[in-house]
Amino acid sequence: MHTDPYSLALALLAGIALAAACGLRAFLPLLALGLAARFLRIELQPSLAWVAGDVALVTLGAATVLEIAGDKVPVLDHVLDVAATLVRPVTATVAAYGLLVHWPTPWAQILAVLLGGSALALHAAKAKTRVGSTVVSGGAANPVLSVIEDVVSFALVAVAFLAPLLVALVLVFAFWLFTRAGRARRARRENPAT
Repeated sequence: MHTDPYSLALALLAGIALAAACGLRAFLPLLALGLAARFLRIELQPSLAWVAGDVALVTLGAATVLEIAGDKVPVLDHVLDVAATLVRPVTATVAAYGLLVHWPTPWAQILAVLLGGSALALHAAKAKTRVGSTVVSGGAANPVLSVIEDVVSFALVAVAFLAPLLVALVLVFAFWLFTRAGRARRARRENPAT
């Protein structure tokens, strides 16, 4: 059993990347998880072994294709976003939990649920951006945004399995940006004339 801190950290970073990908595409990360378990022999939680089965892979493959194609159609993209409000946090929780195989109970479950919640936050930001795009462009820009979301989701899945340490760098950079933006807001409040 690999419970060294480095392995645990890599599993968590990969889980973060998969959960974030679920915030954009619900089924692609689960499909990738199943494929990785089957062909790359990625170890999963025993209760999620079904993800690598034939029925799951075919179903997740079809769901992925339908979601990606449907998201390119204005109006249908909003319907999918409404449905995904419930689906994406669940798929993010399942995907993250699958990779936290060596985390002890209850930490694996707690982290998976937290990561599922973060996918909901990313989904909400995506849906808000899509509504704004619809208002501004009449939906014409939505397919372009969808392609960008596809690329980001595929990249997050690739990073999860090939380079999870990149997630740590992105998190540090995001924290730095957030801190810097907070300081700038405080400075503007304290010095409104500048």
